[in-house]
This record gives sequence, C-alpha cells and structure tokens, in this order.
Amino acid sequence: MARVTQGSAATYVRDLNDRGAGLAELGGKGESLARLAAEGLPVPDGFHVTTEAHRRFVAEGHLPAEIAADILGAYHALGSPAVAVRSSGTAEDQPGASYAGQHDSFLNVSGDAPLLEAVWRCWASLSTARAVAYRGRAGLGDSDPGLAVVVQRLVEAEAAGIMFTADPVTGDDSTIEINAAWGLGEAVVGGQVTPDTFTVEPGSGRLIREVINQKTIMTVRTPEGTAEQAVPEDQQRRPSLSRRQVRQLARLGTRIAELYGRPMDIEWCRTGEEIFVVQARPITVAASTAGPDDPWNDSRTGDFLWTNTNVGEAIPDVMTPATWSMVQVFLSDAMATASIPPYIGYGRIGGRIYLNVSVMMSLSRAVGVSEKHFRALIEEVFGQLPDELPIPPIPAPRWAVLRAMVPVAAHVLGEARRDHRVLDRYLAAHPQRCDQRRAEIAAVPTGLDLADLWRDVLDPEFNRVSWMLSAATRSSGASFVTTRKRLQRLVGDAAANALTSGLGGPHGQLASLGLLDGLDQLARGEIDRDTFNRLYGHRGPHEFEISLPRPAEEPEWVAQQLAQRARAGVAYHDLLAAQERKRDEAWSALERRHPWQAKSLHRQLAAWGKIARDREHARTEVIRYFWVLRRYALRAGELTGLGDGIFFLDASEILRVLTGETISPATIDDRRAAYQRYCALPRYPALIRGAFDPFRWAADPERQADLYVEGAVTAARAAVRGFPGSAGVVEGSVRVLTEASQSDQLRTGEVLVTTVTNVGWTPLFPRAAAVVTDVGAPLSHAAIVAREIGIPAVVGCGNATMRLKTGDRVRVDGTAGTVELLS
Repeated sequence: MARVTQGSAATYVRDLNDRGAGLAELGGKGESLARLAAEGLPVPDGFHVTTEAHRRFVAEGHLPAEIAADILGAYHALGSPAVAVRSSGTAEDQPGASYAGQHDSFLNVSGDAPLLEAVWRCWASLSTARAVAYRGRAGLGDSDPGLAVVVQRLVEAEAAGIMFTADPVTGDDSTIEINAAWGLGEAVVGGQVTPDTFTVEPGSGRLIREVINQKTIMTVRTPEGTAEQAVPEDQQRRPSLSRRQVRQLARLGTRIAELYGRPMDIEWCRTGEEIFVVQARPITVAASTAGPDDPWNDSRTGDFLWTNTNVGEAIPDVMTPATWSMVQVFLSDAMATASIPPYIGYGRIGGRIYLNVSVMMSLSRAVGVSEKHFRALIEEVFGQLPDELPIPPIPAPRWAVLRAMVPVAAHVLGEARRDHRVLDRYLAAHPQRCDQRRAEIAAVPTGLDLADLWRDVLDPEFNRVSWMLSAATRSSGASFVTTRKRLQRLVGDAAANALTSGLGGPHGQLASLGLLDGLDQLARGEIDRDTFNRLYGHRGPHEFEISLPRPAEEPEWVAQQLAQRARAGVAYHDLLAAQERKRDEAWSALERRHPWQAKSLHRQLAAWGKIARDREHARTEVIRYFWVLRRYALRAGELTGLGDGIFFLDASEILRVLTGETISPATIDDRRAAYQRYCALPRYPALIRGAFDPFRWAADPERQADLYVEGAVTAARAAVRGFPGSAGVVEGSVRVLTEASQSDQLRTGEVLVTTVTNVGWTPLFPRAAAVVTDVGAPLSHAAIVAREIGIPAVVGCGNATMRLKTGDRVRVDGTAGTVELLS
C-alpha cells in the first residue's frame, strides 16, 4: 500500500482505501474506489491525489514542490510501477451525471516526470470546453468543481470490459450483462471493438446467453504508453472469458450493487484468473424503476401481461430472497424455454411470483401459433383471458425470438428425452437421497464445509431434480391440454370430468392426494408418525417457501389433521370409490355412443394418466428437495450466526457468508422490512397488465381482485362466475378461509371458498360440499382434486372471496362454472 505523506496544513495524498472526507476530497471515482478497497474488493493498489492539491495548484499557478514530493513519495512506496492516472471530479460518477469521458485519464505511465505530467494534464482537463459544456448541460453552472486524481498500479490485462448489474435503459435488474474483449479496456469503453457479451442471472449465476464476436482490435501497453493493435487471428473468435470467470464476475457485480444499494456500471480487467475492478459508478441512463418501498416488482419493466393463475397456487406466498433465488434456479431448469433474453418469462410482482404471458405468446407466434389458438391452448392451465384484454407482445422481431429460442429448445428437448428414460428409477431413489442429504447437512461442522457441500453435491442435485420435472412435463407435448378438450367436445363437461378423474389409475395415486393417503394409513395404524413424516411430511401449503416449516417439522399439524378427519365423518376412500363408479358409467356411455372414438380415447387417457402421474411425482420430489434446501439455509444461519436473517440473502450471498465474507446488517434489515410490507397486503389480481403498485392498489376500496390494467378503470363484477372445475351441483353454506391453517373452522358439508388452494389444502377437501376459488383453471389443484373425489368445483372466479361471506347460502354449479347467492 502506498505511503501517505501530508503537507503542513492539508492532506495532498491518501492511501487508496482511505476514504478521507469522501466525495469532496477524493472525487466521485476516487470515493468509489476507496469504498471498494476498504470493503476488501479486488481493486489495484494505488493512492489518491486529493482536491486540496488541485486547489493549491490553481491558486499558485504551478505545481508546488511540496505536492510533487508527496505524489512521488507515494509512487515510490508502490515500487514505482507502471500506473494508470485517472481524473476524479467531485461531480463525477454520481447517480445524476456520470461525467464519463469528460476528464482525461492516462494509462501505462512510468517514471517520476511522466507521472507528474499526467497529474497536471488531468487537472488541466477540468477546464476544457468539453468539460465546461457538460457541466452546463448537467445544471452545475460555470464554477470549477474540485478535481482529484487516482493513481493505480496498471494491471497487465489479458482481457477487460464493462459489466452492468441492470439494464442501463430500463433499469431491469433481473440480469447482469458483461462485455469483454482482449487487452486493456479502452477498446471496449471507446467502442473500437464489438465485445463478447455474457448475460447472467444474478441470483443463480447461471449463464443465460453468450454472444462471441470477432474481436479484431485490442489496446495494449507500449513503451510510449498504449496503442491499438490487431488481435491474433486464432484468438479473434475465442471467448475472452471462461464460464467460470463469467460467474466470478457476476458474483462480484452483485456484491458491488448490494454495497451501493443500486444498479452499477463496473469497469474490470482480468489477468490470468485474477479479476480486478478499476471503476464502479451508478447506472445513470435509467434508474431502477422500483422504488425503495417496492423493490421486488418486475411489472415495472415494460408493458406486459402477467398471470399467477398456475404458479400462484404452487407458490402463494411473498417469497424471501433466499426462496426466490432457489425458485429462479428451479424455473431456469424446469422452464428453460420460457424466456427470450432480455425479456424474462417469470418474475416477481410485489414479491409474489408471476408468469409473463406476453413472452409466452411471442414464443408461440414465432412458431406460427395464432393469438386465438394460443388463448385456447393456455385456457386449461392459466384460465380464459378476457376477450377484451389484449396481450401486448414483447418488442422483438420474429427472427430474434427464433434465434434465442431454437438452440435452447433443441437442447432442452434432447435433455428431456434422455432424462425421461431414467425418470421412474431416479424418482424412486430420490426420497432416500434427500433423507441422506438432510442428515449430512446437520453434521457439517463449519461454514467452509457447508459451502463445499453446496458446490459439490447440493447445487448439482437440485439442478438434476429440476431437469427431471422438465422431462416429465415435456414428454406430453400439448396432449395434456388437448386430450381433455377433445373429450369435452365429444361428451360434454360433466362426462369429461368423470372420465378424467382417477388420473393415476393403474400407475398409482396422484401425488396431490398423497397427504390424504398418508393420513388414512396413519389413522388405520398402517404406518407410524416417523414414516408419515418421511414419506409425506415435505408437502404443505407453503412448501416452496424455505423460511417456513414443513408439516413434518410441526408435530401439532398431524395431530390436528387426524382430529379433523375423525370429526368429519367422511371417508376419503369412499369418495374415491364413488367417483370410480361414475367414471365406469361414463365409459360405458361413451362406448355405446362413440364405439370407434372410445377405443382411441381409452389409449390416450391411459397415456394421459401416466403423464399426470409422472408430472406430479416429479413435482413432489422437487418439493422434497426444497426441504433439503431449507435445512441447508437453517444450518447456514447457525454456522454464520445470522439465524433467520439468512433467509433474506440470496443463494450466492449465503455461499459468500459461509466462506467468511460479511453482509451488511442493514441489507438484511431492509429486505426483512420489504418482505413484511408485502406480506401485510392482500393477494394481488391474478392478471396484471403494465406497471402495478401493490400498495396503491391495496388502499383502493374499489379494487378489483381478478384483473388490473395500468391506467384503466375496470369495473368489479357482481356475479361470481369462473371455470367449470369439477362437475356437479350442490347447495350449502359458505366458509371463507384465507389460510390452510384455518382448516379447523371448516365444517363437514360447507362450501369452501378461498383465494387459491394447493397440496397443503388437500386434507380439507373431503369435508367440503364444494370448492370455489378466486385463482385457478381446469387443470389447477382445486379442480384436479375435486374431480378425483367427486365434489363440484368452480375455479378462477377472481372475486369469490370479496363477494361471498361466511354463512352465505349458495348454489355451486361445477358444470356451468357459476355460484349463485341464495341468501
């Protein structure tokens, strides 16, 4: 580190990691580098020539010997190497104005006299016409701001470039973009070369896209300073960064953005495997669109249509940062073709998960699917979109969509075919593997050991089981949707519902009903509590959220379910048997009316049942691994002393604290506060178009619970109507529940009305006369389970919990999809 010397009344030179008086003394670039160096980030060694030195130079009209002695003393303490000499203005590198390129900088400066001349030339650049005009445009007047100078050891860069931790145009921080080329960074910064581009997911560090360009020019050191020269031909098309180096850079970028609390523009260089930061400034072209009170909101990234009809039942909660980072990894594997970089196929709105319908439609249109056909295809999974609601496309031409999609799709389909061949064997062995991992995690003695376990074992296994769900899902193509629609056209909704119940058939019961099976076995004494917990205890109403306990971790949960089951007076297997008789009757009627079609449909439905079983089996094993991830996070909290604060770090941050790095307590506190603010809000609409402010929406007494369109007033519907989820008509009293934990309030024979259901709600279904949900579609959890046990269901009403109250008497028509208020 450089030796600091002082003048008699002022400090003219400071060590690089000495923040001194901050901006006023070091300028924007210098203050930033001092902050990075003080945090232990990889910044080339050096020193600051402070603004006080510049002010004395201006006052006296020459370079005082005292200042020159201090500068050279610090330079000699460095070992008199080749250095970079950069201007650092007090108005520079700030959120409102970057000053990029307005003041001079010099590379490869060697020797006492050249160093002093470079400092002098930096000071002189403050008064150039270019810099004065820039200050005028920035509204800073005609006065000369202070100017410091940063002197740093010059890194012999093999490659260099720029990294943006958010999109500099939109402020979208869902990806990190790295530009890289050979040699020093001037060729990239100055635009003389088209760099390689690497797009990375910040939470997972996963490489989304890489574009390797032909790099013909690079900036190199010469005895006279720097010069441009041709890149050797065999190197021009080679990547300037390895994938490991890309991940290392992305982690560094995330850490710097967290340190500053805003998106950052970072200049870096690489020599061998070492990466150095040479500059970091806030992105000034566009700030992040989400304010400090609403930081987890991707709806602000553009005019898109979002839905949580499908994912919202699986992940109904506001997600902690740890959970969201794990969910992103899962989705990037299970839904690898869902995004068209830089447009994401999934994101957070107010901390809750949503899928981007605009991206889905653009992908479909690129392969020739019309919007009308697209709307029909997604109806079974995401529900029917209102005809008057347009789907804004993403602003990308068809060729760009195809270029982004085709290579990924080909790779994913090949992987899916490979994995599907071993799917049954893999899933059968997976529960024991998870038991083993939880035991290993509990026994890990140190943070470093836990970090090694994550890198070597847990992370690869998590990816593997997520790929298996992709294999199970993609094996069906579109048949999982089209087969049921064909049946509806042939025999009507009621018969189609009966024919598509018992989806597991000869292949075994659906995993959605696993909790009911397990509770029945436990009540009959066929298994003990430990066996129940091991087989079924990972499933629950909050099974993706790793900060919340699983049923296996709550002894009172099982006892409560058994007590409620005993009081219900309804046997789950009796309901299944009754529904099986209805299915047999429907088959007989179909064979009489359509003998030729019946034979073909029988084969299709048998295959459909196998597909349904595989999808659900793979999903339950993914959830089982989320229990492993929870144990990993809990152990990390223990070993680092962060406790439950660990859940407010993402996966990369958890790994860093395990290896000894420190995360600011303020970061954890801010994220915890944001999480709590979001959790206090009611569930948002299932459909959202454009920018959505969850706090303003929640404060509106006339808010619409099913649809929000930015800038439009949408009248709330009085009638309660949804999708036919499960056929049948029943009358009964309403019981409105907001959480599965309120299950003891549901009386046998009441109509269960709630926002959304998932596997954790399944034990309630045998007691309900019917089920009505705000969120859902014909292939949602509520509809599938209701069909299996033969109770009517109307799903995706949007307004049921707002229009119906506990005690209301209603008629639920699961065939027509209506709920009539009788009294």
